[in-house]
Amino acid sequence: MNKYEFSLQPFQPKNIDVEIQGEISRRDNRLIFRYELKSDFKQLEVPNIVEHEARKHELWKTTCFELFLGIENSTCYWEFNISPSGNWNIYRFDDYRAGMEEEDRIQSLPCYIYSESHKVLLGTDGIDIGKLADKDQKLNVSITTVVKEKNGNFSYWALKHCGEEPDFHLRDSFVLDM
Repeated sequence: MNKYEFSLQPFQPKNIDVEIQGEISRRDNRLIFRYELKSDFKQLEVPNIVEHEARKHELWKTTCFELFLGIENSTCYWEFNISPSGNWNIYRFDDYRAGMEEEDRIQSLPCYIYSESHKVLLGTDGIDIGKLADKDQKLNVSITTVVKEKNGNFSYWALKHCGEEPDFHLRDSFVLDM
């Protein structure tokens, strides 16, 4: 099992007090992760928790936790979007931003969410990624978050930023090997 603790960095320094950290691990073909976002939420747009989470598009238009998985030595990768509301989606790409399709081999993304005035905790006890990769295939992982402020500004957070502009799809930023 590979287990990593992480702390995300903004693409550019921001005047808002935000901290995003967590951990991720892989056990066979189960992916386990936890994000913790701490901030003064009076400044941030954070979606309210929904009663029944559902697959939704364009979650990145507000605060959204993201995770990118790529199979080593392959151009194929997946983008996981998980809203603090509980809504989610997974997209498959054939290559850098090419061939985007909703990934239908995973039909649910069970997460737990805890929210209070200064913190959101979101995670999963295990997503079966066996439909995406064999348990012996090495995965390259990027952990990211989009944060939207109430004034409409965005900040982009990741383990590593590799481009001249925020771009979570750059494979050079898939820095964790699992």
